[in-house]
Amino acid sequence: MKNTFIKNFMICGLCGWCLECFWTGLSSIKKWKKNERTLLCRTSIWMFPIYGMAACLSPICSKLENRNALLRGGVYTTLIYLIEYSTGVLLKKYRACPWDYSKAKFNVKGVIRFDYAPAWFLTGLIFEKLLKRKV
Repeated sequence: MKNTFIKNFMICGLCGWCLECFWTGLSSIKKWKKNERTLLCRTSIWMFPIYGMAACLSPICSKLENRNALLRGGVYTTLIYLIEYSTGVLLKKYRACPWDYSKAKFNVKGVIRFDYAPAWFLTGLIFEKLLKRKV
């Protein structure tokens, strides 16, 4: 059991890092017209344990197993927002938060953005797939 959690933590942490690199790399497309075409991505070492915490979703995934995707994704989105908010506030307290959404229209304290709900919905379902695989 403990061994499975550690494996899931590592897999979720690495997957989250990759998703973040992909997401921030895509956001670099805005610089395309400025002749900046490297599509550089950005992440932080702090993000690995934050994404790794998705391993804690495993028991919830089991309970939601026979429910529809909208309900499952909605639950995961809510939990992801709770984790993002709490870790963001904690890291901000120590001036270590790697993200700042304070300029975004639908932000809360600069640490969560409600317009990211579709991305978190899909991310939750991706983590569910990872956690349901046979280890």
